[in-house]
Amino acid sequence: MYSLLKDVKILDLSRLLPGGFATQMLGDMGADVLKVEDPWLGDYMRWLEPHFEGLEESPLFWGLNRNKRAIKLNLKSEKGKEILFKLIQEYDVVVEGFRPGIMEKLGIGYETLKEKNPGVILCSISGYGQDGPYRDKSGHDLNFTSLSGIVGLTGEKDKDPVIPPVQIGDIGGGSLMAVPGILAALYNREKTGKGQYIDISMLDGAVSFATMLISQLGISEDLKRGEATLSGKLPCYNVYPTKDGKHMALAALEPKFWEDFCKVVKREDLISKRLSEEEEVKDEVKNIFLSKTREEWEEIFANEDVCCDPVLDLDELENNPQIKHRKVLKDIPHPRGGNVKVVDTPIKFSEEEKREHRQPPEYGEHTEEVLQELGFGEDEITNLKEDKII
Repeated sequence: MYSLLKDVKILDLSRLLPGGFATQMLGDMGADVLKVEDPWLGDYMRWLEPHFEGLEESPLFWGLNRNKRAIKLNLKSEKGKEILFKLIQEYDVVVEGFRPGIMEKLGIGYETLKEKNPGVILCSISGYGQDGPYRDKSGHDLNFTSLSGIVGLTGEKDKDPVIPPVQIGDIGGGSLMAVPGILAALYNREKTGKGQYIDISMLDGAVSFATMLISQLGISEDLKRGEATLSGKLPCYNVYPTKDGKHMALAALEPKFWEDFCKVVKREDLISKRLSEEEEVKDEVKNIFLSKTREEWEEIFANEDVCCDPVLDLDELENNPQIKHRKVLKDIPHPRGGNVKVVDTPIKFSEEEKREHRQPPEYGEHTEEVLQELGFGEDEITNLKEDKII
């Protein structure tokens, strides 16, 4: 956890992945993030399987919600909205992930929030954006990545599309578009004093990941599954099985890397075949890799500059020397469930001292603390609990 954003206060009204990952990134950079959950269920990610042994809590929540506080608040009630408006006066940014129109239906849309705090920044992360014919459609990551063309291009030629195992639309199209949008809005507010409404569409963001391919439309014919330059068309840029049933990734795209690869495997006759589209050439390279185990190939290429690396399984990451050296993975102690392995902050700053993370909050853990900060007394807090406002 860094302190670059230590003076920024963020209300996180979102649930599940896109908003949670975005606000965690901002919390990692020092922002004071307050997670607002309803008092009857809260963020579904808390309860999704798998569970910690003997608990009904999910480790998935722990991968998205460190460096946050959490309160329970019924935003469907007038009293709950009053409390939110008190918070709005003190907070800089609100992040939400409801379907378009829900914030307005609750009476807490941007125009209303702006009346309470003219400098407030509201960031909405939705599947298809706040306008257009798909505005009200439901969707998940597979829908966004399919409509973006990504799924259609993923997989082997003449075979069915393959579902990406990571959430490209949710994280890439949602979280990673929201964070720079929020930072830009904060920077602009420093100069103008004005707040901002940020409309993030996960479909828009997913489409932007295909920018290198879209720029070729109308020029190149090789834009079908398994036929694009970087998706299995060429022998120099492909994934190959090894003798022990594992795989190596060869990305010798430039001539110098391919030439060195051919020399290392003692197949100089293949140097001129770098851009060959003949299946026979790929079969030749495949047979080369099948002659040894993945570990043997790792040793052979360890000191060679040929862009060739092992295809790792997730449970192998923590023993990879580069990932270990960079401290990419981290264990966070759960008070009742042992250690939880999470991905640490991926951004490193030269002039910032890193501090220990705050562990993810319990459901409603900081409700009373936050209300006391707003000036509520013990009797008022008791009444709010009895009225199911918190």
